[in-house]
Amino acid sequence: MLHEILLSLSGQPSPLLDPELELNGASSRSFPLLSPPEKELLGSLARLSRLHTLLRAHTARISSSHHSTICRAVSTAISTEHLRKFQNQILEVEKAVLGKDSGYVGGYGIVPLSTIVLEFAPWTRRLEWLWEVAQLILPESASNDPASTNTCSGASLIDYLRAESHTGYLDLQEIALQLIRAAEKAWMRQLSMWLLYGELPTSGKDDFFVQVAEAEFEDDENGSVKGRVEFALHVELLPKFVSTATASSILFIGKSLNHIRSRRNRSTVDSASGSVTGITLEADHITHLSSLSSPISTSALSSAVTAIRLSVSQTSLSKLLPLPKIVEMLSLIHDFLLLKRGEFAMALVSNADARLATRNQRPGHGSGGGLDSMIIKEGEVSAVLAQTWTELYALQGEEAAVDEELDLARDLLSLSIQPNKKSGRTMTPSRDAVNTNMAAEISSVSFDDLLLPTATFLSLKIQPPIDLFLSSSDMSIYTIIHSYLLGIRRAQIRLSNLWKHTAMRRIHPTPWGPPRSNGRGGEFRLKAQRQRHNARTIQMRPIWATTSASIFVLSELGGYLQGEVIQESWQHFQHWLEGEVTGLGTGSRPASRPVSRPGTASAAKHASHKPGLRQLISQQGQPLLSQPQPQPQPQQQQQQQQQQQQQHHDPESITVAHRRYLSSLVQFLFLTEVPFTSALRSFLTSIDHLVATISRLETVQRNLDLEADEGVVDALADYAQEEHSLWSELRDARESAETGIKEIVSRLRDIDDSRSGEGRKMFDLSSSATATATTTTTAGSAEARDEYIPRKAAGVDRLLMKLDFAGLNYSGNGNGEEDLVDDDND
Repeated sequence: MLHEILLSLSGQPSPLLDPELELNGASSRSFPLLSPPEKELLGSLARLSRLHTLLRAHTARISSSHHSTICRAVSTAISTEHLRKFQNQILEVEKAVLGKDSGYVGGYGIVPLSTIVLEFAPWTRRLEWLWEVAQLILPESASNDPASTNTCSGASLIDYLRAESHTGYLDLQEIALQLIRAAEKAWMRQLSMWLLYGELPTSGKDDFFVQVAEAEFEDDENGSVKGRVEFALHVELLPKFVSTATASSILFIGKSLNHIRSRRNRSTVDSASGSVTGITLEADHITHLSSLSSPISTSALSSAVTAIRLSVSQTSLSKLLPLPKIVEMLSLIHDFLLLKRGEFAMALVSNADARLATRNQRPGHGSGGGLDSMIIKEGEVSAVLAQTWTELYALQGEEAAVDEELDLARDLLSLSIQPNKKSGRTMTPSRDAVNTNMAAEISSVSFDDLLLPTATFLSLKIQPPIDLFLSSSDMSIYTIIHSYLLGIRRAQIRLSNLWKHTAMRRIHPTPWGPPRSNGRGGEFRLKAQRQRHNARTIQMRPIWATTSASIFVLSELGGYLQGEVIQESWQHFQHWLEGEVTGLGTGSRPASRPVSRPGTASAAKHASHKPGLRQLISQQGQPLLSQPQPQPQPQQQQQQQQQQQQQHHDPESITVAHRRYLSSLVQFLFLTEVPFTSALRSFLTSIDHLVATISRLETVQRNLDLEADEGVVDALADYAQEEHSLWSELRDARESAETGIKEIVSRLRDIDDSRSGEGRKMFDLSSSATATATTTTTAGSAEARDEYIPRKAAGVDRLLMKLDFAGLNYSGNGNGEEDLVDDDND
């Protein structure tokens, strides 16, 4: 019987400990000499035998078929280590019994059953806990399909084992720590592939928190297909001991190494960057990774990843992605997407309006369809941008210096139709949690269909290695800001162009001259013309007053957004980027204060002749003073190198700083305020209606004058009736514009009250971006000093003071006339 018990505990089937025989009553008939206490003791041993058998079969199934290498490693550790210890315990008991050990064998060679049960009693709790772990990895419901969604991931298993390690049972704590060591060892193998070589793990890559998001293929100049892979961060596959900032650094390091390896495979890297071999980097990186001990702490992992990131940044990335290239790309975005170049916005708007006017004049295009019925093709949108580049090049003089930024913008910028446009705005999928939260905070009000009747967007082609710090989700946010700013600038341009319609503003009919003016007919006709034009002037006076007020609102709002928010924020961010070259602290302010209006390319060229930060960048870190300096001592040289390393901004720090900069722009441009963006969109729509109605009215009145003065009659048109209906539409458009002005001022007051209210911070970035930057700086005091703090824009009260000073809070007097005075009618 004793031999039967030990064989059953080892996993062999035995009728003595078979629960099915017990249920059928066969056990009692087979072993009638067993007393009830002995049956209870055999029940505990039967439980152990059953758990041992189930664990062996279940762990074998997990180790052979589970998709996660971490889960397979834990399952293998359960089978090879802990079940092996249980098997060794059985062998030790059997050896002691056969050797007649007095601890097991009593008088007359009797082995008490209670002694055997007491020897295996601690293993009941251990095997039950191990069975719970095995069930967590692969539930019995998913045993037939290990690849189902009910299976456990490696990250959740590590988190569960870490939570279970804090228990009151020392034996379970020891087992949990051993399983954690096996799981983290498998996880570190996956991580080392990514941190050392920039490659995803070949086995269990679906369980790794870095995965391929998308792969783009394009034809190069030689006609061959060239691929570009995008990687994404999956937070649900991230263990809890890895912080969000550390995960972002891991993603950045792997992307950088992957890009370097792809460049070497294509043999396009120069000899200087090719001299940095992966062997030297891997030796240092392996040292940092091997210093981690299980269980891995958050601070130790963050320190190791930070050291690897700085090593990659100071060696390979310093040549692959230098700071001047980053500043050049951000300057390009600032000049064209954020409309610092005023001539680019004017040329783009004028060419788009010219394209629409050409479409309206085509035969067969109905005048009553409106812009909504107009279908814009992709080729026409591209032609608008191409004509814009032609005009910008024409503005340059023959003897002027070559505008390299304009050439770069022509190669990288593209204007295209928004794909799959539905109700609301279609966003480019974000690749990280930071930009996802930032995009979720942006108002859903769309401004991308103001330039053309269809939704269009101006995008920047992100080419390697710029994609290491500038993601497609960043560009989608820049595209939203561009459409928002361009909508305001377009309305201002179109309203200002109305003053060029001299026939609508002021006409002084002159006499025909003798002999026709000397007659009564000439005098009567001259009098009739003057009365007609005076009546039109009186009717148009409130229209021009509303137009002047609208121009003032758009001018002040655009000046605030462009000057106080965008220009000042860019100057502050650019000063932080270039601080390592000038040797200035990160908290200093630039010496020159930018103007509040958007500039032009000529002004930028004039400013480029002055010695500035851009010229200092081209010196590649050389000292400011050109006179010879004394040769520093080795100790002084080492101190200077340490200071330069502290002042250096690695690309990952620049990425975090750029996200904070972009987040501050989104907030201070009021893009997170849904009521304001809704009111502004309605106001811009009413401005388009007002401008279109005035232009149509001018054409109708010109035709009426031809009928009255020259006798040119169009039998197919009733211009008098059309003029009457246009005056009615014009009054409605004017009232809508005035309502829009009041609504905008009201929404600005609400924003000012909400941001300056009690208990509300004037400057509050998105929580995700702030948390990311804050966690990133915990690796050391040097990085904490290098943290970028975005500039706080001036309060909305300054803008409201200007609008209040202009007297825009007017109200009607009940007679259809408002207390607005137009000083520009003459």
